[in-house]
Amino acid sequence: MRVLVTGAYGLIGSAILARLHRDGHELVAAGRSLDEARRRFPYATWIAADFTRLTTAGAWRPLLANVDAVVNCVGVLQDGGRDDIWAVQVEGTCALFDACVAAGVRRVVHISAVGASNEGPTAFARTKAQADAHLASLDLDWVILRPSLVLAPAAYGGSAMLRGLAGLPWVTPSVAGEVQVVSSDDVADTVALCLRADAPTKAVWAKSTWELTHPTTHDLGDVVAALRAWHGFPPRPRLRLPAVAFGVIAMFAEFAGRLGWRSPARATALAQLSAGVVGDPSSWVAATGIKPRSLDTILADRPASVQDRWFARLYWLKPAAILALAAFWIMTGVIALGPGRAAGMSYLSKAGLGANAAEFWLIAGSLLDIAIGLAVLVRRFTRRALQLMLIVSAGYLLIGTIAAPEVWSDPLGPYVKIIPVLMAIVFTLAILDER
Repeated sequence: MRVLVTGAYGLIGSAILARLHRDGHELVAAGRSLDEARRRFPYATWIAADFTRLTTAGAWRPLLANVDAVVNCVGVLQDGGRDDIWAVQVEGTCALFDACVAAGVRRVVHISAVGASNEGPTAFARTKAQADAHLASLDLDWVILRPSLVLAPAAYGGSAMLRGLAGLPWVTPSVAGEVQVVSSDDVADTVALCLRADAPTKAVWAKSTWELTHPTTHDLGDVVAALRAWHGFPPRPRLRLPAVAFGVIAMFAEFAGRLGWRSPARATALAQLSAGVVGDPSSWVAATGIKPRSLDTILADRPASVQDRWFARLYWLKPAAILALAAFWIMTGVIALGPGRAAGMSYLSKAGLGANAAEFWLIAGSLLDIAIGLAVLVRRFTRRALQLMLIVSAGYLLIGTIAAPEVWSDPLGPYVKIIPVLMAIVFTLAILDER
């Protein structure tokens, strides 16, 4: 079967893509950033698909050529620098479903979410419910899957944050909220079952909207403690965070969202957790015969690796490194224009520059430092800004060594200090990927 999988390099989408590949399906994978995806999943034919632009059935039709089934895994938590929740989860998604009707693509599997409801606490839940309702109104062999908190070998979004909390060194923060979990393998197995040639249509299934979750409900603090034990970290005292702490965290996360960062600590995630991530898997289990894995089983099936421990420990160091580098470059520029101006002019004079030339290069270099520091905070510019930091830092060191080599013996070490800055930039570039 030729299957189109949208959102195919996401946490859920990539698990489904791999499972369908094992089952021998011909795969067409859709996403926005394709270069790396093609290298990671060479067995799929990759096509560009931006849901914020594909908002009509006509726009989708060329992408459905010779497609037999569609698995839609696209979703965004809330509006941000790179995301428009209404355009993605309602306009683009409903247009895809309408295009399936027009193109004769009968079988559609749609990944929704536990808690999707018109009365849901967030736009995420409400827009998911709107897309679900639209699909259910169409004459298609549809299945709507509503997974709870998905745990996978990879980590992204909320699951990544939980691993990060588990990796904190002195305490284990206890986050309010009740959740159920589901294995990415169970989600992928369900999709694979729905796409089997002998799979029953919706007329045979008692229900075609299933909540994918293990029935056991956990306090989020228990999940974090279990993840900490899975990593092999020693137990630590639990710290119940007060409501005001969540407010402060959400405020910073919202600001980061405006800069293009997809923080799982934004208001939507906290509201969803407060409402609970809990569903009823009975219809799913009865229809498919799948026995969902428990939290303990999911963790026991794949022991934590040293790479998992690195990720947990580095999770909070990544934003700290970005903020530290941004602050360092901004303050370097500000200081050079203010209290450090005399020292800067002295170094430039030692390098043989006249007063006017020294003044020009001092101001130009300071403004460049400030601009780079600000750019690194904006997600779409971060990688290029870090690369520019490397070039500029190395340039400073090279030009300074040629023009004023005696500064290497300066007791304050202005040249020597550039070397750890270079290493910090390289480190941040190495861990910049989100998924």
